[in-house]
Amino acid sequence: MSKDMSAVILRGPMDYEVERVPVPECPESGILLKVKACGLCGSDLRTLKSGHRNIAYPWIIGHEISGEIVEAGAQYKGRWKKGDMLAIAPMAYCGTCDFCMEGKYDLCDNSREIGQHWKGGFAEYLAVPEEALVLGTIQAVPEGLDPVVAAVAEPASSCINAQEKGQVGLGDTVVIIGSGPIGCIHISIARARGAAKIIVADVFEERLKLCEPFGPDVLINAAQVDLVEEVRRLTAGKGADVVITANPVGKTQVQAVEMAKKGGRILFFGGLPHDGSKPGIDTNLVHYRGLHLIGITTFAPRHHLLALSMFASGRIPGSKLVTHTMPLSDFKQGVQLAAEGKALKVVYLP
Repeated sequence: MSKDMSAVILRGPMDYEVERVPVPECPESGILLKVKACGLCGSDLRTLKSGHRNIAYPWIIGHEISGEIVEAGAQYKGRWKKGDMLAIAPMAYCGTCDFCMEGKYDLCDNSREIGQHWKGGFAEYLAVPEEALVLGTIQAVPEGLDPVVAAVAEPASSCINAQEKGQVGLGDTVVIIGSGPIGCIHISIARARGAAKIIVADVFEERLKLCEPFGPDVLINAAQVDLVEEVRRLTAGKGADVVITANPVGKTQVQAVEMAKKGGRILFFGGLPHDGSKPGIDTNLVHYRGLHLIGITTFAPRHHLLALSMFASGRIPGSKLVTHTMPLSDFKQGVQLAAEGKALKVVYLP
């Protein structure tokens, strides 16, 4: 094994390059992974642009990872062995807070993440510490599943948790606002859960075209019509059973409340910028229409298992989701494609 490797080194907001750095040491009770694939996430784009409270420069980010074990530490006592191909989701739960004790791992008070608390996967090798192995979300890549697709099971895990909490089911009309990769994953999951009509809205025509292969029933360009009125028209005035805001725009949360059916469920999936997180929702609509507002941000280990299973079965079509694969040396090109909305999912092959 080479003593150095290529990695994306982030030295400050908008200051990052692919550099040669030492290969990390294998943790005494952990493993060393040869990274096969690492997906680019919307949160990665935000961190590249603005930094993150949990990282100290210089840093390596990247948290949608698959790879092969090339070394185990001398004190490693886990179930994995050299040569195993693993899907690495970043979350590591504390296991001791009230929420963990109740099995609500997605609400863990003290969770840590690969890519934030430990260096991430935009590199040729990744050191996985004991804490992430024992309390994390790491699974074997299902037989026959491309490691490139396995790497992006992490965002699908959160989507599964969201739709589970939102009780998406048979006969539902589901509106998804945002046609990026998260919106496309939501289409597939809603279809698998039995939704009768799936409506996808966006203000970018190019993004809407990218999501067509996922089979939404209706596409709406919200820059050209009144989105709330159009959803009302498509639902005979009743509104949608479920509305999912898969974007970081406050206005869409306001619209979601306005277009939901009486008793409807609204999933706030996309977080908002700190200076725009109070968008002015009419809470009387929530009160008098009996609406359910549900916030989702992460997932539990079982959701990661389900995500891998859905990719392996084709219920989430990974080959359609991953529109671009490229070497780590082309990192900036992939960032530009994703930022401009010209790619759904960019995955790097270190």
